[in-house]
Amino acid sequence: TGAISSLQRQMEIQESKLRRIRSEKEMLQKQLKEQEVQLQAVFDKFCSLTEEQKQEEMMVMMEEENRNLQQVVLEQESQLAEQNKLISELQETISQLRAEAVTTRLQLLEQKQAQKEIQSQAEALQHKELQTRVALERISTKFERYRSKIIQATFSVEGIQDPPGELTDEQLLEAMQKIFNERTEFQQMLKNKGSR
Repeated sequence: TGAISSLQRQMEIQESKLRRIRSEKEMLQKQLKEQEVQLQAVFDKFCSLTEEQKQEEMMVMMEEENRNLQQVVLEQESQLAEQNKLISELQETISQLRAEAVTTRLQLLEQKQAQKEIQSQAEALQHKELQTRVALERISTKFERYRSKIIQATFSVEGIQDPPGELTDEQLLEAMQKIFNERTEFQQMLKNKGSR
């Protein structure tokens, strides 16, 4: 948005320059017309003189006037050429600024679209995270129930002392292994007795 505002300000400055130069061009053209009017006035003045006076005065004044007018015309043509060149440059600059403004707007639209997509992905991930947490809580609850049942089954066996406090997984495994070993030994003893 800042880039677009800057480009718009530059465009306004360039367009203001363009208006000022066009105004100067119109003023120069007006001055040129005024010179032509003055020349016509001089010409009309000479028409009222006698033929000899006309010729003499006309030659002198026309030569001087011609020199002055030629100088003015040359200066004004030079200024007009410079202003035309400057107008072309300003128009080209304005076109470039407009193109940059369009490009910047397109980039902003693309960034907004990308931001929306990222936001959508973030929301999807948050939803997935919530589902995972719920599933993890369910699994943890099931695991704790299962562990509690194993502890209950293990320490309800005759001859196994109740645990002194909260059991670690290793202690529970040791107690289960002890029961398994004792039962295996007992089964082996029964087999031996049966064979005898």
